[in-house]
Amino acid sequence: MNWQLADSNPEIGRSLLHALRNTGISVLYQDRKLRVLWAQNLPPAWSSADISGRTDHDFLPSSQAERLTAAKQKVIATAHPESLEISFPNREGARWFTVWIDADKSPDGTVQAVVTTAVDITEQKRREQTLKSLLREVAHRSKNLLAIIQSIAAQTGRYSDTIDTFLARFRGRLQSLASSQDLVTSSNWRGADLRDLVLGQVGRYSAKPHETVRFEGENPYLNPNAALHIGLAMHELAVNSVSYGALARPDGFVTVAAHLTAPPENKDLALSWSEKIGAVGNGKKRFGSVALERVVPASLNGTATLDISNNQLDYRLLVPQGSFEIE
Repeated sequence: MNWQLADSNPEIGRSLLHALRNTGISVLYQDRKLRVLWAQNLPPAWSSADISGRTDHDFLPSSQAERLTAAKQKVIATAHPESLEISFPNREGARWFTVWIDADKSPDGTVQAVVTTAVDITEQKRREQTLKSLLREVAHRSKNLLAIIQSIAAQTGRYSDTIDTFLARFRGRLQSLASSQDLVTSSNWRGADLRDLVLGQVGRYSAKPHETVRFEGENPYLNPNAALHIGLAMHELAVNSVSYGALARPDGFVTVAAHLTAPPENKDLALSWSEKIGAVGNGKKRFGSVALERVVPASLNGTATLDISNNQLDYRLLVPQGSFEIE
């Protein structure tokens, strides 16, 4: 910047000051002894008083004043620009600034002053911190998801007689997991609405899930872990229903109920699936029943029962507090 031109032309000077106010850029002009000759648009974090003739140590925290002073002395000695980031604590945590320090040279090339320009980058820093937190959360949830997939693969293999059977069942369970994961992701990892979760799983096998599923009671919002595992339970129940139960009949339906348990017990969530069914095979345990009775409740620190008798299937899952919220 040609400071002499700005001084000799008031219109240019006024234009520069106006531009500074609009952009939020802060400028500090100091002599070789780092005494302030001119300042404009300084943020409250730096100073709210008249600082003419003062040095950085007079109006900045000592740690930041030392960093800035060292950088400015280097610019005076070398005439090469310097840049750094500094922060100031405040009620909201901290305010961050990117600072550029340039030499102002006289006509003979001597450094006669330094110009410090600062831009508030607090919001950028906060976005960076949020992004880092999200990436850590994604990494954590990805590990959990891989652990769930590994468990599903192992259990599916244990209860499959052939490769084709394994692939068909494993593919269906992965698709179920992906469907639940889509709901979790679309909510910014908050979780999933129970009705949306159930309708999404049943809808993969029923053309009219809103007619074949009848809801009773609450519609809780499930946290991500609960959404994934309850989604798996709903998948197993839907597959069984399409093969042997209500969803195999044109006029069939299932009832899904969700109620809070009454005091003096904790307000846990009692979730149930009920339907009329036909024959269910030879009575041997399959992964579906293992998932419903063991895998899903263990993953939620809850309990579950699966009762199949008198052409009726009743599945009850107790979901502890902390795995859901009632909106």
